[in-house]
Amino acid sequence: MNPHPPPGKTKILKSLSCLLEQKNFNAITTANIAREAGVTEGLIYKYFKDKKDLLFELLEENITIFQQLLAVKINKKSTTVEKLNVFISTTTKAYLKNRVFGRILLLEVRNSPEYFQSNAHAAMMSIETSIHEIIIKGMAKGEIKKEIEPHLLLKVMVGSIEHACLDAIIFNRNLNTVAVTDQINNILFKGVEI
Repeated sequence: MNPHPPPGKTKILKSLSCLLEQKNFNAITTANIAREAGVTEGLIYKYFKDKKDLLFELLEENITIFQQLLAVKINKKSTTVEKLNVFISTTTKAYLKNRVFGRILLLEVRNSPEYFQSNAHAAMMSIETSIHEIIIKGMAKGEIKKEIEPHLLLKVMVGSIEHACLDAIIFNRNLNTVAVTDQINNILFKGVEI
């Protein structure tokens, strides 16, 4: 991704982000995006193949920012469980603080085959690969049970975060991210048996 995109492209991305705060992606037209950005509709097609391509690039931009924040926070922790706690906490907060990011990732792109071929999906998979590696290293150090399937633990964490945040994102509700994070951590890392 270009660190200094042309001003028109930046305006278009910001325009879509603003519009997504108000309505679903399918209800937004390229004419709406151009009007909000103060550019011609043709300029959208100079930078993006279509409206979905624009959505994927906006998502990739958000994932890149999130990935950098996550790496900084994880690098400050020493144990595997602390690092995984940071992943859960940071992801939960990111979805609720930046609802457009959460809405795109959890609602808008999952049913799109093109998403799974996009740079945005590749960036998301890079984050999951990093977390998977943390789990594997934790097993090697004896901090996580070796009989747990690492990929499944990753999917359980991701699924827990997404389902905990989904109602708040769909219905624009508040969510106590600290309490949710604590509960997910408690269930995952301490279990439910008395």
